[in-house]
Formats: sequence, structure tokens, C-alpha cells
Amino acid sequence: MSGPGGARPRARRFWVVSALVTLVLGGAVSYMADSDPDGLETVLRHGCAEVGDELRGECAARHAREHDLAASPFADYAVGGDSALTGVAGVLGVLITLAVTVLLVRVLTRAGRRRAP
Repeated sequence: MSGPGGARPRARRFWVVSALVTLVLGGAVSYMADSDPDGLETVLRHGCAEVGDELRGECAARHAREHDLAASPFADYAVGGDSALTGVAGVLGVLITLAVTVLLVRVLTRAGRRRAP
């Protein structure tokens, strides 16, 4: 362990500041997510016209179906379908990603230690 002013407190401060910046960005930038179709959806819709909720014409998007997680609590950049909670969805997404990353690092680190002679 390093003493006061050593590398360990600096590293911890770096990770704490990085986490806070990521959480703020996740919450604030989430509101910039566009509800219009993204580039892939736009390309898939070439050749079709949208009439109400139906696509008419010849395009790859006519064969698309909702994915299995479309009814999940965090679908469409919102919590429970409430677009006012987009920032909350962004922060929760950051926290879930961070938790999975930390879990993977710990599991892989332990596995590496067991194999080391």
C-alpha cells in the first residue's frame, strides 16, 4: 500500500471521477437519443412507405418483428415506456454495465490467479 499522496489514492480518485462523469453523461446525453429511426432502420425501409403503423411497398423492414426484449422495462431509451425517465434509463444502463464489467474482471482475475504457479 502506498502512503499519503501515493499512487493508490490517485488511482481511486481517477476511477471515482471517471464513474461520476460517466453517470452524468449517461443521464444527460440519454435525452438526446432520437425517437426517429436510426441509420439501419432507415436503410431497411428504403422502398416502403409508412401508412399509419403499416409499411407498404417492397423493403426488408416489412419482414421485421419486435425483438424479444421490446417489452422489457428499459426498451426504447426509457424506464417502463415513460420517456420522461430517459435519463434514469441512461444512468441505470451505466450502472448495470459497470456492475457486469466489475464482476467479469473479478472472475477473470481469480481464474488467472488459480492458474498461476
